[in-house]
Amino acid sequence: MFKSIMYALAVAPTTPSNGVDQQLPKGVISASQLGSEKEKRKLKDVTKIVVVGGGAGGLSVASQLEHKFKAKGDIVIVEPSDKHYYQPLWTLVGGGIFSRKDSERNEKDFIPKGATWVKDSVTVFKPEENIVLTKDGKEIDYDYLIVSTGLELYWDRIKGLKENLGKNGVTSNYSYDSCEKTFEFIKSLKAGNVAIFTVPTTGVKCGGAPQKILWLCDDYLRKHGIRDKVRLDFNSAGASMFPVKKYSEVLDKMAKERDVNQNFAHNLVEIKGDSKEAVFETPQGTKTVKYDMIHVVPPMGPSSIIKNSPLADPATGFVNVNKETLQHVKYDNVFSLGDTSNLPTSKTAAAITSQAPVLVGNLINHKLGLPLNNKYDGYTSCPITTSYNKIILAEFKYGFEVSESFPFDQSKESYFPMLLKKYIFPTAYWEGMLKGRWFGKNTLFNPVKTPEIN
Repeated sequence: MFKSIMYALAVAPTTPSNGVDQQLPKGVISASQLGSEKEKRKLKDVTKIVVVGGGAGGLSVASQLEHKFKAKGDIVIVEPSDKHYYQPLWTLVGGGIFSRKDSERNEKDFIPKGATWVKDSVTVFKPEENIVLTKDGKEIDYDYLIVSTGLELYWDRIKGLKENLGKNGVTSNYSYDSCEKTFEFIKSLKAGNVAIFTVPTTGVKCGGAPQKILWLCDDYLRKHGIRDKVRLDFNSAGASMFPVKKYSEVLDKMAKERDVNQNFAHNLVEIKGDSKEAVFETPQGTKTVKYDMIHVVPPMGPSSIIKNSPLADPATGFVNVNKETLQHVKYDNVFSLGDTSNLPTSKTAAAITSQAPVLVGNLINHKLGLPLNNKYDGYTSCPITTSYNKIILAEFKYGFEVSESFPFDQSKESYFPMLLKKYIFPTAYWEGMLKGRWFGKNTLFNPVKTPEIN
């Protein structure tokens, strides 16, 4: 783990009443210092890069930039959270395979050595001025800005969900607080019960995640001899099991073989916890269904801060970038990756492993006046758990074009990907990806060659 961590805990106003600037953390300056700080950086040929968001995308990029720039870079990470979570593990937590504590680490242990951590959140983007403003009133300038703030989960858009989450049979693997409840509710299912698994109208983190817990529940009930006595419903607001035809056809066949009721165009709008009823909007009108357990995937999207900023794509509300270079379409010193960008691909950690080196390479090329010739092809991966021992490893790129890495048909259930998900991917995430040394399907080999920064 990194030992040299720099904290930014200043809460005082940038300009006190006596007119003298108080001591502020590295990377944060008062208005009166702004011009002189820029001049100092220019004289020393130091590039200040502000990374907004300390999740998978932000830390991956910050670490790679620190490796490349070294003393020539002033890397600032703006992130309010003390804890960092490996969220892909929450599916397995919901299946009783891991404890939720296995998914949790301290954020400070993954801030790259030499970078500055501003423990705060950005509330205003001013790209015309190369400045961001924070919740605590700090003003941070930059030469380059990288935005990777993730998705916001809209729990309150489903009436009754927030107040019932974790009780009355209502759970979600999309929450650290409730993912362990999922397994508790699965274990409590008995003959005559109904379990429902939902998918919202919006895009979600990992397109396959909503049904992973469905298949784990199915397998658990089979192992305990009551699967034929419990009804499983897959109620999706979408039109198919998965957006990629090859995998969707296999999952559709699996649902029929395993007696899972597929109800498409079913959008969950309300939970009535006391009576254990779920209300869905369907083409035929409102439908109320009794349940004993319901796993809910909440609607998701960009935060209001991103959506209402000059960086947003008017159509989606996400940061508006070129889908190949990851550079903002208007502001050439702004880049974005991961869930907060408008890249038309599934939002996964695997996608970030391919996006991060492309972004870093193109940012360096831009600084050096070179063409942005590194291209992201939309690669992403969804390991879909189909039992406690097997996975369908979906890999694809833009246009939902299949792009598999292994010399076997990955649409068929396999033991090998489950071994990867349980034992390799978590270690690769903590010890490789967040430290800028893991590149997904390229493992330890960075596929992007960048010029040296002298």
